[in-house]
Amino acid sequence: MEDLSAGGHRFRKIPRHSLAANLELDPLLNENLEQWPHLNELVQCYKADWVKDESKYGHYESIPSSPFQSQIFEGPDTDLETEIRLANARSPKNENFVDDDLPSTSGRHMSDVNSSYLGNSSLHFGESPLPAYEPSFDWENERSSIFGQRTIEAHPAQYWSGLKISVKVLSLSFQAGLFEPFYGTICLYNKERREKMSEDFYFRVLPTEMQEASGSSESQGIFTLDTPSASVCLLIQLEKPATEEGGVTPSVYSRKEPVHLTEREKQKLQVWSRIMPYKESFAWAIVPLFESSGVAAAGGATSPSSPLVPSISGSSSLENVIESVPKVSLDGKLAQYSGGSSVVVEISNLNKVKESYTEDSLQDPKRKVHKPVKGTLKLEVEKFHLAIAHSDNFLESGSVANDSIDIGDRNAESASTGSLSNGSDGAQNGNAKWNYVGGKEVRRNGPSAFVQNHRVDFQAFDFRMMTRSEPFSQLLHCLYVYPLTVSLSRKRNLFVRVELRKDDVDLRKQPLEAMYPRSPGSPGAPLQRSTHTQLAIGAKVAYFHDEIKICLPAIFTPQLHLLFTFFHVDLQTKLEAPKPVIVGYAALPLSAHAQLHSEISLPIMRELSSHYLQDGGKERMDFLEDGKNVFRLRLRLCSSLYPLNERIKDFFLEYDRHTLRTSPPWGSELLEAINSLKNVDSTALIQFLQPILNMLLHLIGDGGETLQVAAFRAMVNILTRVQQESSDAAERNRFLVNYVDYAFDDFGGRQPPVYPGLSSVWGSLARSKAKGYRVGPVYDDVLSMAWFFLELVVKSMALEQTCLFYHSLPIGEDIPPLQLKDGVFRCIMQLYDCLLTEVHERCKKGLSLAKHLNSSLAFFCYDLLSIIEPRQVFELVSLYMDKFTGVCPSVLHDCKLTFLQIICDHDLFVEMPGRDPSDRNYLSSVLIQELFLTWDHDDLSQRAKAARILVVLMCKHEFDTRYQKQEDKLYIAQLYFPLMGQILDEMPVFYNLNAVEKREVLIVIVQIIRNLDDASLIKAWQQNIARTRLFFKLFEECLVLFEHRKPADSMLLGCSSRSIDGEGPVSPKFSDRLSPAVNTYLSEASRQELRPQSMNENGYLWHGASPLLSSPSQPYSLREALAQAQSSRIGSSTRALRESLHPILRQKLELWEENLSAAVSLQVLEIIEKFSVAAASHTIATDYGKLDCITSIFMSFFSRSQPLAFWKALFPVFNNIFSLHGAILMARENDRFLKQIAFHLLRLAVFRNDSIRRRAVIGLQVLVRSSFYYFMHTTRLRVMLTITLSELMSDVQVTQMKPDGSHEESGEARRLRKSLEEMADEARSSDLIKECRLPANALQAVPEGSTENRWSWQEVRHLSDSLLQALDAGLEHALLGSVMGVDRYAAAESFYKLAMAYAPVPDLHIMWLLHLCDAHQEMQSWAEAAQCAVAVAGVVMQALVGRNDAVWSTDHVSSLRKICPMVSSAVTGEASAAEVEGYGASKLTVDSAVKYLQLANKLFSQAELYHFCASILELIIPVYKSRRAFGQLAKCHTSLTEIYESILEQEASPIPFIDATYYRVGFYGDQFGKLDRKEYVYREPRDVRLGDIMEKLSHIYESRMDGNHTLHIIPDSRQVNADELQPGVCYLQITAVDPVMEDEDLGSRRERIFSLSTGSMRARVFDRFLFDTPFTKNGKSQGGLEDQWKRRTVLQTEGSFPALVNRLLVVKSESLEFSPVENAIGMIETRTAALRNELEEPRSSEGDQLPRLQSLQRILQGSVAVQVNSGVLSVCTAFLSGEPATRLRSQELQQLIAALLEFMAVCKRAIRVHIRLIGEEDQDFHTQLVNGFQSLTAELSHYIPAILSEL
Repeated sequence: MEDLSAGGHRFRKIPRHSLAANLELDPLLNENLEQWPHLNELVQCYKADWVKDESKYGHYESIPSSPFQSQIFEGPDTDLETEIRLANARSPKNENFVDDDLPSTSGRHMSDVNSSYLGNSSLHFGESPLPAYEPSFDWENERSSIFGQRTIEAHPAQYWSGLKISVKVLSLSFQAGLFEPFYGTICLYNKERREKMSEDFYFRVLPTEMQEASGSSESQGIFTLDTPSASVCLLIQLEKPATEEGGVTPSVYSRKEPVHLTEREKQKLQVWSRIMPYKESFAWAIVPLFESSGVAAAGGATSPSSPLVPSISGSSSLENVIESVPKVSLDGKLAQYSGGSSVVVEISNLNKVKESYTEDSLQDPKRKVHKPVKGTLKLEVEKFHLAIAHSDNFLESGSVANDSIDIGDRNAESASTGSLSNGSDGAQNGNAKWNYVGGKEVRRNGPSAFVQNHRVDFQAFDFRMMTRSEPFSQLLHCLYVYPLTVSLSRKRNLFVRVELRKDDVDLRKQPLEAMYPRSPGSPGAPLQRSTHTQLAIGAKVAYFHDEIKICLPAIFTPQLHLLFTFFHVDLQTKLEAPKPVIVGYAALPLSAHAQLHSEISLPIMRELSSHYLQDGGKERMDFLEDGKNVFRLRLRLCSSLYPLNERIKDFFLEYDRHTLRTSPPWGSELLEAINSLKNVDSTALIQFLQPILNMLLHLIGDGGETLQVAAFRAMVNILTRVQQESSDAAERNRFLVNYVDYAFDDFGGRQPPVYPGLSSVWGSLARSKAKGYRVGPVYDDVLSMAWFFLELVVKSMALEQTCLFYHSLPIGEDIPPLQLKDGVFRCIMQLYDCLLTEVHERCKKGLSLAKHLNSSLAFFCYDLLSIIEPRQVFELVSLYMDKFTGVCPSVLHDCKLTFLQIICDHDLFVEMPGRDPSDRNYLSSVLIQELFLTWDHDDLSQRAKAARILVVLMCKHEFDTRYQKQEDKLYIAQLYFPLMGQILDEMPVFYNLNAVEKREVLIVIVQIIRNLDDASLIKAWQQNIARTRLFFKLFEECLVLFEHRKPADSMLLGCSSRSIDGEGPVSPKFSDRLSPAVNTYLSEASRQELRPQSMNENGYLWHGASPLLSSPSQPYSLREALAQAQSSRIGSSTRALRESLHPILRQKLELWEENLSAAVSLQVLEIIEKFSVAAASHTIATDYGKLDCITSIFMSFFSRSQPLAFWKALFPVFNNIFSLHGAILMARENDRFLKQIAFHLLRLAVFRNDSIRRRAVIGLQVLVRSSFYYFMHTTRLRVMLTITLSELMSDVQVTQMKPDGSHEESGEARRLRKSLEEMADEARSSDLIKECRLPANALQAVPEGSTENRWSWQEVRHLSDSLLQALDAGLEHALLGSVMGVDRYAAAESFYKLAMAYAPVPDLHIMWLLHLCDAHQEMQSWAEAAQCAVAVAGVVMQALVGRNDAVWSTDHVSSLRKICPMVSSAVTGEASAAEVEGYGASKLTVDSAVKYLQLANKLFSQAELYHFCASILELIIPVYKSRRAFGQLAKCHTSLTEIYESILEQEASPIPFIDATYYRVGFYGDQFGKLDRKEYVYREPRDVRLGDIMEKLSHIYESRMDGNHTLHIIPDSRQVNADELQPGVCYLQITAVDPVMEDEDLGSRRERIFSLSTGSMRARVFDRFLFDTPFTKNGKSQGGLEDQWKRRTVLQTEGSFPALVNRLLVVKSESLEFSPVENAIGMIETRTAALRNELEEPRSSEGDQLPRLQSLQRILQGSVAVQVNSGVLSVCTAFLSGEPATRLRSQELQQLIAALLEFMAVCKRAIRVHIRLIGEEDQDFHTQLVNGFQSLTAELSHYIPAILSEL
């Protein structure tokens, strides 16, 4: 097809092909038509090429979409990245599974991705968000949703969308053999109506001897049919050469018994058939094409099965018959149907012609049954559906060329490719051709292709074309003549010759060459002068079955007639071929009879003389059979030139007279003819629609005013009638659309443009209406047909524009706009104005006409944009906007939106200027204004529409191949950027939108910003702080609305309470209803039917879906699934809808959401980086104190689920922002931000995915670096991290259950530990930095102007350790969970560890101390509980002292430290650092300190440790003094008095006061875990005995033993060698121990009597303990005194008692050994000291005598009373008698004797004191003491003689 030129021209010529063969060659039509203007019009109308405006319906080429990447959203416990990597490694063919299985989104194919387009993405972090939002943007589809959208129609040659049936004769065979040629015709025949439906297709079958050497390539006949029906048949009629008299009769073919012809008979037949030119009728058959139940073939003979494959022909509905389009499988390969739809039919019920028949009588039950022929005719019948398509090049024959054709704009998709093959798929290499038939791919093999071996297929003319209500689009002008019968009185062998003659003057003149040849296989042969019928042999009434086709001249002259000549032939062979003899003639004038469809009867003349047509001539003539009408014939006129309707004829005639100026000038006849057109029968009117409209337009263009108006009104009337006839009730009738789009033409400028006349006549009518004149009902019709007139005006202008510039324009340049004359433009403006008023008025009445008119006006402007000056279009558009200005009623506003939607769809839209030369684009500003107004409107549907318009428009720009350069994108972004300003000015409007609309608006904003240059962005940020803040508020909304959260994400996101269905304002899923984008995307996805094997090919991600595919509840086809999902949408939540989707579809949906979320997050990240750079240069307006824009976005980033790609991109930006703005971000004002960031970094440090976990480590290191850089230490950061770690620990599950039911450390805790260790790992840091793409110096904290790096790994390690300590404490606490109630010691210890781990954060420190305090109170460990209260008070006091704002000083703190040594000074410095929002010193007040001191006081008094109470009250008194709270002071002093009295009471008691008992416990055995091989000192209440604690500990630890372990208690206190213990047994060794005083001499061999060492009440704070263990060298534990050794063990504990816990670890153990003699000396010295102590104790008053006497008596009685082998005596016996005495060293001997002497001396003194103290009643006791002393002295003198002299 040719274009007008290679330049940017808009019209394309589509050649028109005639259905009748080669009418262009017909000489009869090429006569001079100047005298007949209407014929000229008609011929021109049918013969000119169609002219199609290529740009009218828009043309859009979009870029290929880049396929979605699979985004990885990790949860804390997933590592999809690794799994996918492993899966990919396993299956190498899986590299691009996402590509494969993504639908090729409409118009943008996945192949050959445009490299220039993708080139831009290197500037950006991620993919463009808009393609991710609209993954299958379908421009056609989006446009079709516009109200009043024009749809393109196929051009007229392709209207018809029924069936094509091709028939080809394969062979004919007889039982008797085939020795002569046979001829035949095939046509479509309707049995019920008994009429032919098509013209005849001729064929012949030659015997092999007669076939030409080249091989005859028989053509095939192609028949068309609207709808299949059981009454449609093929009528086949066979002829053979006329039978020779005496020759072989045709009966040989129908005999029952087999016939064998002799060679002579065969030869005879062959010779005769060569010389015999005339044929006789031989046989016929009727073949039903479509089965219908119970339709039998004619004559009761069994019907051969219909030629349709049963599976296809099951019903007579169109789809079933033509469903030969194979489904396209997913891999895009064409599925070849093995048999296609071609069927080979064998027809064996040929009926031999016995008596003559007519087509009508075939069905007649009365007629004689014809004899069946013993033979078979083989046909190949093929059917295919010819759909409306855009294949614009029909061949001459109406079939289709097989060169490249344009199937619409997007042929790769819109043509659904079917495949038809002809069933005989032989391997005919080389000659298989591909043909398109109406958008279907038809594959044919070998000779059955349409155009092959120079054979043209015969396209049989469909007679019903003449009765259809469709405009004629072809030039048809021929006559079919059917001679029926000739009735003569005697038998003849008769045939008829037919000729067409111009006149009857000269008989010798040759007839016209007008007869179509009837020989088969030559449709293209030249026309003949005459043709003849069959031969009717030996019949009085000759019957004929011929169809004679005649080409008619354009003009019927009165003389034009048909001449029939009747011949008789003798069928005997004489010397040469038989000669025919003329029997008579008959003539038929055509002008009178041509349109008759009934039968005509004519008389037969014997002779012809000139002027035989004239009535006068007839009288002279001699007629056969007495002048009766013996010749019957029938005519059928098929003409698109010659109207049968009289009114149309009159109009044509008057038009001719008017045009040739032969009629009187006022033309009243023409007016009448025009007015009478409205009464024309509708079929005739529609058939001649195009020429009539052409003629009326000429009259409107150049007639006078009266004529113009009459023609215009007639035209309106005709259009309205045609529109009403419209069968499909479309808004634009297809006949009219075709007229405007294809047929209407100025024929290369030969005819003047019609738009000036049309617009003036219409304009004047409109103005009359506007002025209030009555214009009648026609005006409403004008409005309803306005679209037609407006499109005509536009096409007329475009044609003029093309003509003007066609020849002068250089190739490749666009045509300049048409300059409209002022008058014409004014006229158009006025008309437009009137029409707008109509829209306005009628809209208010709610008439739908108004909306249609509104769309038509919009399309008018749309079309004009590419034809006339855009400024003139601007005038029209601004006129519209002025009319509809401001907030209008909803209906009008809807019209306005539709108007904008249509105009904005124009390609030139982005270049429409405004009034002001600086106005870059009037339309975009109007559009932004109007959309914003709409969002402020109450009408919800309009809001959604406005948002959608914006998205579609943005997509259209973004995906347009012409706008892919960066400068184009920038231009468009700048054009729409004001929209953002508008939103920022009125944010409430935005907040009022629903989630879907917000999403639509935001995606556009994100896209605009992506393409915007930095300068424009900075300008936007320079306005004011509040506006900048709002700017980023929008992006926070983006992150919320586009967040993709998997169901498993609820944990660890700081939002664990939220349900997955978070459809509230928090985070709606991509839609509450599926948004339009999803719908398109999913239907694209579902278009590709599922192929099961794809499941396993694609590896990992698809496995989840495969089991579901086979389950019966899941629909198999994706399309079904989608339908099902959407039908169940009502009232279901997104989650339910999602779960109702087919798994594959769900996966597609997930993939889409993930990519969208990733694209948006990365885009926001990109913007925030630009912002941070701009903020660093202080060129923009923002809050530099807090940088809240950055902090809020970052908090939003971290708190949402993000894809892996985002985390990878985030940390370099994170690092840069902290490098630029660290000082502000680390400042106190941003504590909340820092705390959130720290929390989320620690949260990410728990992730299983290493890429994310390592980046979290780097993030922590960046924070540490900033801390070093700005503060030179990490104290505050440590506080922050400690706080966040404590918060994280409540979210993370630090333990997990083992199979045996016990708990162990969880993976999360292990990974967190690993991350915290890596943070301080100097060796690995450089690799980490490289992996995370940070600069190599990222961890250097070097201030400007300095060279020292402030970074200290040691301090980082300290930080890491303190965090690990907190983690461990938390973990230990969690692991204890189950035994907390049983093992109170461990519970208290775990609280203590937590308190110590969180020491840097006073709040947390205090919280855990108080937990510990409560635990102790439950156990009634009052001293420990009191210590906790003191520790809390200490924390508060230190903070207050550190702040210098209290009554206390450092001295007070140190006095507190004496009570509780844990109150250390290290914390003081950090208390101020711990000022974090919600934490810190703000809560640390004097009152809280006093409260805890009072608690401690109460608890110590419960523990009876009064000396501590006194110290504490002394700390409270200064507070009350400073406040002058005398009442409180009085109370305090009263308490002090009570306390000191209690102390006195304790001291005065003869039984020394003990506040607690102490036990050493050693643990041995692996079941004890961390306690194994460790020793602790337990502090127990004073009433707990050894047995009690044994029982208690056994109870605790027995519960921990499993089946393989038992618990044993070691009864003594000997040293234990753990390696020698029995495996599988756990041992506890429990020993009572004594506390050691500060100044005690541990080397003294004396026995310890506790009461002796408590000379004065000092603070009872102990950190050393001892116990003595007796042993002998021979291995026995006990022996005689001389063998008894003693081991003294001294234990040093980790802290001092009373402590915060009940047990302290033994950190050091020392032992001394005493020999037996030292033991003995020690024992004696101990007693001496006790007595001396008693004697020397000063007593204050007489009242104290009694207790003193009692203690003295007790000691004396134990020392002096004489028992055998006891005490002193036993020592002497053991050491001073015999052998031992000789073993002792002299020094030891001396010491022993000295000790004994001293002991006796003190006893003597004590007895003397005793006598003074006793009264009467104790005299006896004294006597006993004295006797005992004397006898003891006597005994000792045996060993130490000197004793007597000493005493």
